[in-house]
Amino acid sequence: MDNTWSLLSGAMRSADTPKGLRRGTVRRVARFARPHWRRLLVFLGLTVVAAVLAVSTPLLAGRVVDAIVKGSAASTVIVLALVIAAIAIADAGIGLAERWQSARIGEGLIFDLRRAVFEHVQRMPIAFFTRTRTGALVSRLNNDVIGAQRTFTATLSGLVTNVIQLVLSLAVMVTLSWQVTLLALVLLPVFVLPARRIGRRMAQLQRESATLNASMTTQMTERFSAPGATLVKLFGRPKVEAEEFSGRAGRVRDIGVRTAMLTRWFMTSLTLVSALAQALVYGLGGWLALRGSLDAGTVVALALLLTRLYTPLTALANVRVDVMTAFVSFERIFEVLDLDPMIKERPDPVPLPEGGVSVEFADVRFSYPSAEKYSLASLEEVATVDSRGGEEVLHGVSFVAEPGQMVALVGSSGAGKSTIASLLPRLYDPDSGAVRLSGVDVSELSFETLRRTVGVVTQDGHLFHDTIRANLTYAAPEATDAEIWNALRRSRLAALVRSLPDGLDTIVGERGYRFSGGERQRLTIARLLLAQPRVVVLDEATSHLDSESEAAVGAALTDALHGRTALVIAHRLSTVRAADQILVVEAGSIVESGTHDQLLAADGRYAELYRTQFAQDEPAAA
Repeated sequence: MDNTWSLLSGAMRSADTPKGLRRGTVRRVARFARPHWRRLLVFLGLTVVAAVLAVSTPLLAGRVVDAIVKGSAASTVIVLALVIAAIAIADAGIGLAERWQSARIGEGLIFDLRRAVFEHVQRMPIAFFTRTRTGALVSRLNNDVIGAQRTFTATLSGLVTNVIQLVLSLAVMVTLSWQVTLLALVLLPVFVLPARRIGRRMAQLQRESATLNASMTTQMTERFSAPGATLVKLFGRPKVEAEEFSGRAGRVRDIGVRTAMLTRWFMTSLTLVSALAQALVYGLGGWLALRGSLDAGTVVALALLLTRLYTPLTALANVRVDVMTAFVSFERIFEVLDLDPMIKERPDPVPLPEGGVSVEFADVRFSYPSAEKYSLASLEEVATVDSRGGEEVLHGVSFVAEPGQMVALVGSSGAGKSTIASLLPRLYDPDSGAVRLSGVDVSELSFETLRRTVGVVTQDGHLFHDTIRANLTYAAPEATDAEIWNALRRSRLAALVRSLPDGLDTIVGERGYRFSGGERQRLTIARLLLAQPRVVVLDEATSHLDSESEAAVGAALTDALHGRTALVIAHRLSTVRAADQILVVEAGSIVESGTHDQLLAADGRYAELYRTQFAQDEPAAA
C-alpha cells in the first residue's frame, strides 16, 4: 500500500514539474547537506542492505517450495523458514535504523534551512515587508522547507532502493528464466502509462484545490483578525462572506470527491495489471515447470520477484520528476536567500563615544528603491515585480540636534517627516549625504550599538501576542520587575496593570487588541522608557491619546527625555511648542527652522499650519 501511494504521488507531480534547474542549485544543495554527510552514508548503506534483503526473501521462498516438492528433510524446510524469519527481523531492525537516520537527516536539514531563511529575512529592509504577503513568506519556511527535505529522505532513499531492487530483481529473474522475465516486461507500458495520464489530471485538481485553499486561508486570516471582524460587522456583510467561503469550500469538496475516485481507479488498475502480470508468470512458469524446464519453487520465486520489479520500474519512470520537484523547493528557498538585505553591517564597526549623543543630517538625499531590488513576484502574488522607483523624496536635508536637544519635524502629511526619521535607526540608507550620531556615520556603527542608542515609538506601536512583561522586556531583557513597574508608572499605566488579575503576566492579545489604542501606545512608550536609549525618535507617539492621557504621557516623556536627544514628529503643533528647534518639512525639503516663537514671528508656513490647526481646534474645544 505504501508503494502504491508513493507511485501515485510521483505520477501526480509529473504534470507540474519544471523543465530544468538553475545552474548551481545542486551545488548549493550539496553545501546544505555537507554537515550531514556521515549520516547520509550510513543511511544509504542501510538502504542498500534493505534492498538486498527484499530480493533474497523470494528466492528463499522458492527454495522452501522446492524442498517440499522434492521431499527433502524436514530440517531443511525448518532451516529455510528460520532464515526467512531472521531476514524479516533484520529487515525490521534495519527499517527502524533507516527511519532513525532519515528523520535525523531530514529534521536536521529542516532546522538548517529554517534558521537560514529566518535569519536572512530578519536582515531584509522594511520595504520588503511592506510588499510581501506574510502567508507566502511563512509558506517558504514551512511547505517549501519540508519539500526540500524530501530530497534527502523519500526521494534519495527511494532512488537508491529502487535502482538496487530493479538491478537485483532483473538479474535474478533472468538467471531463473529469461522467457518469463521477458513476458513480465511486456505489460510494463500498460502499467506505467495510466499512472502518468492520471497524474496529469490529479495535478490539475491538486493545483486548483491548493489555490482555493489558499484563498480560504487568506479570507479566514483577514476576517478572523480583530480589525477584519470589526469591518465585517460594521458594514453588515457576514452573509456575503459566508456565501463566498461556502462557494470555495464547496469546490474543494467536489475536487476531493473527484480526487478520491481517480485515486481509487488508479489503485484498482494498478492491482489489476499486477494480477494479470502474475497470472502470465504463473501460466508460462507453470507450463515450463510441467515440461521440466523449471522447478515449482522457481515459479513461485519469479512471481514474488515480479512485485520487486514493477514497483521500482514505475517509480524510476518518474524519478526525474521526483528529483526535479524536490529541487524546486530548494530553488524557492534560495530565491529568498538570494535577496539582497541592502542594509548591511560593516565587518569592523566603529564604537560610539559615551555621553550625550548629537544627531546630524548632512545634505541627505533619498529615494525609495524599486521593488525589484528587494522583493519577489511570487511573494507579492503578482506577475512581475514593480520596477518603478528611484524618484527622490528627500532633497538635501540638513540639520543638527545637539546632545539633549529636542528637534521637532512638522509639516503636511506625506512631506517626508517619517522618511527622515527612518534614516536615523537605519531602516533605510540615504542615497547621498550622511546621517551621523556624535560625528559617526550610522552606517559605520554595529546594529547592536545602533539599536541600543536609538529608541523609536511609532505612530502605531506594535505589541506581540504575549504577556505585558514579555512585550516590555523585549527592549530590555535584563530589566527587573521594579524597573518594569517604574516604566509603567511613568507612562501612567501602573494602576491599570495592577488592577488586572494576572498583572504583568496578562496576555495583551493579537497586536495588543485587548487594550484600547491609548493604552497600547502607552505600553510602547513604557517599553521605550525601559530601554533608556540616548536618542529617542517619537513618530506621532501621542496621536492615539485623548487630551488627558496626552498630557499625562507628555509629562512622563518630558521627564524621560531629560538629557537625551529627541527627534519628534508631531501633527498637533501644541505638543512641540517647547522644542529647541522646529523644522518645517514640505515636499522632502526643510523650508523653515527655528523655535515656536521665531516661526510664528516669521509668519511663514509654520504660522499658516498653526493658525489652520487652532482654528479647527477652538470650535471643538468650545
